[in-house]
Amino acid sequence: MTKSVAMDWAPDVRVNAVAPGYVATDLTETLQENERLRKSILNRTPLDRFADPMEIAGPVVFLASDAASFITGETLAADGGWTAR
Repeated sequence: MTKSVAMDWAPDVRVNAVAPGYVATDLTETLQENERLRKSILNRTPLDRFADPMEIAGPVVFLASDAASFITGETLAADGGWTAR
């Protein structure tokens, strides 16, 4: 969808997405508290931890900035290496 919308709206609008992995928030608290589930998630995450919300905010700010002015139609995985496996 990101690529399709980027093509439709170019050149005036850049369209990108961030695909986060597991982030340590109130919404994932029960996952983190369940030891079996937490271990299962971390075993698939090469960085071996949940992200801090600011670690997801950084890529979002970058993609919205002029530093990313030549990037469109992309999905940036900020997932601790989950999709690298």
